[in-house]
Amino acid sequence: MKTIVTGLSVAAPNGLGVEDYWSATLAGRGGIGRLTRFDPSRYAATLAGEVTGFDAAEHLPGRLLPQTDPMTRLSLASAAWALEDAGIEETGGGGVVTASTGGGFEFGQRELGNLWSKGPKHVSAYQSFAWFYAVNSGQISIREGLRGPSSVLVSDQAGGLDALGHARRQIRGGTPFVVSGAVDGALCPWGWVSLLASGRVSTSADPERAYLPFDTGAAGHVPGEGGAILVLESEETAGERGYGELAGYAATFGVDAYRRVIELALADAGESTVDVVFADAAAVPELDLAEAEAITAVLGTVPVTAPKTMTGRLYAGGGALDVASALLAIRDGVIPPTTNVTNAYDLDLVTMPRPAPLRTALVLARGQGGFNSAILLRRKD
Repeated sequence: MKTIVTGLSVAAPNGLGVEDYWSATLAGRGGIGRLTRFDPSRYAATLAGEVTGFDAAEHLPGRLLPQTDPMTRLSLASAAWALEDAGIEETGGGGVVTASTGGGFEFGQRELGNLWSKGPKHVSAYQSFAWFYAVNSGQISIREGLRGPSSVLVSDQAGGLDALGHARRQIRGGTPFVVSGAVDGALCPWGWVSLLASGRVSTSADPERAYLPFDTGAAGHVPGEGGAILVLESEETAGERGYGELAGYAATFGVDAYRRVIELALADAGESTVDVVFADAAAVPELDLAEAEAITAVLGTVPVTAPKTMTGRLYAGGGALDVASALLAIRDGVIPPTTNVTNAYDLDLVTMPRPAPLRTALVLARGQGGFNSAILLRRKD
């Protein structure tokens, strides 16, 4: 059974909405700048990719605003936009599978502060984060009337792909459609400290030189917020609708299993060639080298791109946004660029928009701790 992506929504630092994001990406316009959500001057890193132009009060009931954090609000709005794009009106049988990494930090920071004022014995970080992860899919289910399977996955940047892979399993199991993907971010003081603790965040203050995957100047990534929500359906229910097919998916664990995840995704899709790779692009020299070697070993010379240089790494949202970008690239026959980078590896790195007839696209993502995921997308014939 083929699984088709029939709906898309995007909320990214360089564009709110699919076409705004896509036009900015093809033009090479980035959304990375100095943090405005709070004063970052006390921290080693000061740059982030922030989503602008979203007013939750315009899209959600007022009663939800004090109960939710910015990423949940953006997730709820994005889910509604994706369903509208898919043309789905009868939602009862649908499911939802999302992913998250740090989306609960801002809610947790606020709620723990409130609870702490009542005394330390009332404070539970676990309760705050458990609530957020339940909300991430549960609130979407409630708001959209989705009574099918509901779940949230947590595997860092790989989570956005893992959610889509799990959604495909639900489609194959008989769920008529699934809302999936991720909108993620942790741009609050508590979340910022946690992100910096990874040791992988760039401390450059220059937005054009801070995030340089596959470059000799690579010294970590820039965090961002946002992502993409997609609607998946079976080929039978999709009919003539759809951006493309989620043809292959695989996940492995371990830093030495990255090549294997590419091979497994290709095998799952029954493909031996790929027209473009959307790379994980860690901007950590040893990780960039491992990725370049894995791509070359399995695929040979193939165009590689990482448009996330314009948004920062969006954690779980980043993998989902790359899937959306790959589908748009297939739709329009153009590979989006990797900006600001001088290629230091034996890769065909796309640094300017490149027109190309695209039938397949491979999206790669890694999560800190050893998570590896890959999705193979194919043009809908």
